[in-house]
Amino acid sequence: MGLFRKIFEKSKENKHMSNVKLAVVFYSMGGTNYQLSKWAEEGAKEAGAEVKVLKVDELAPKSVIEGNEGWKATVEATQDVPVATSEDLEWADAIIFSVPTRFGNMPSQMKQFLDIQGGLWASGKTVNKVVSAMTSAQNPHGGQEATLLSLYTSMMHWGAIIATPGYTDQVLFGAGGNPYGTSVTVGQDGKMIEDVQAAVKHQAKRTVQVAEWVKKGNQ
Repeated sequence: MGLFRKIFEKSKENKHMSNVKLAVVFYSMGGTNYQLSKWAEEGAKEAGAEVKVLKVDELAPKSVIEGNEGWKATVEATQDVPVATSEDLEWADAIIFSVPTRFGNMPSQMKQFLDIQGGLWASGKTVNKVVSAMTSAQNPHGGQEATLLSLYTSMMHWGAIIATPGYTDQVLFGAGGNPYGTSVTVGQDGKMIEDVQAAVKHQAKRTVQVAEWVKKGNQ
């Protein structure tokens, strides 16, 4: 009878536990990281998470954007996507970042967004956020791993819990096998070369799962 009561009480706790809240924060110039973010949203929702897909502010001059058809098309395609705020990060239990590589680093648009979170960090509100990241480049060795590591360095200062995909599922090998986070090569035509949809969804589900463990352990 005592065992049954314990199981019953545990099931009640799980039933009343709120879903993991996930913020997918991206910067995208050619549309690739926007697509990765949408796949991450799908995977996270399949895992039962509440998800917000958010972009960071564009810093490039309008004149430069207007001169690049792909860039201009992405700005137009994402015009209704909300801009990420500190409040969104505070709301989230977990965060997935998606950015292209810029000389082996995250782009300045994402760097600025992280740099202005000093108030959130100083108040301890970045501690124990579960984070993961994805990236893209125009060739297989264009700085994908270095870009993810540059972002994760900031996350270490935040006191966040980094949840990389590692080699936790076979789908990761078909996507190139990057243990730091899903990365994809983009051809000159703007299309992804590797098939990474399944890897992105797996990474999102894993991030949600780790965040759920953290939430349960903190109850």
